[in-house]
Amino acid sequence: MINGTEGTHGTRMRIRPGGPADAPAILDMLDCAVLWMNARGNTEQWGTVPYSQRPGGAERVERYTTENLPFVAEWDGVPAGALVLDSGPSPQLPIAPAGEPERYVRLLVSDRRCAGLGIGSALLERAAEETRRAGAGLLRVDCWAGGGGELVAYYERNGFTPTGRFRSGTWPGRVLARRV
Repeated sequence: MINGTEGTHGTRMRIRPGGPADAPAILDMLDCAVLWMNARGNTEQWGTVPYSQRPGGAERVERYTTENLPFVAEWDGVPAGALVLDSGPSPQLPIAPAGEPERYVRLLVSDRRCAGLGIGSALLERAAEETRRAGAGLLRVDCWAGGGGELVAYYERNGFTPTGRFRSGTWPGRVLARRV
C-alpha cells in the first residue's frame, strides 16, 4: 500500500478520510478533469460544462462529503485525488444492487497535474481495504465505456472484472466488480 510511504521522487502520498472541507478541492479536480478530457477530444463522458457550473454539481459533491464515505489522497500535503464509497449504486442509474453486501465507488478523480503517480490506484486499494473492513466481499464501480474503452481498461488493470453494461441516455456504461 502506498499510503504514507515514499513516492518516486522523495515525496509522500497520504490517504485520509475526507469531509465537507474537501468539497472545494474535489470540485476543482472535477473541473480540471472536464477541461483535460475536452482537450483530448472527449466531450461525451462528462460533457463540456465544468462540474462546478452544472446545475446541482456543487451540491452533489457536498453530499458526497457528508452522506457517503469520502477519501482524499494528498501529495506533499496537497489534495491530489478523491474517492467516494457508498453501499450501492446511484439510484439514478439503471444498475441493480449486487444482492450481497458491497461497497460501491461513486466517484474517483485525481488532479491531472499528478497523473502517473499511482493516486487513483492507491485510492482503489484503500476502497478495497474499507470494503473488507465493512465485512463486504464485493467492491463495484460503474464507468463510461465510450471512446476507446480506456477507462474500463484502467479498472481492469486495478483488479476489476466487467460484469454488465448499461445506458444512461446516450451514455454507454460498464459495471465492474472486484472481489476483496
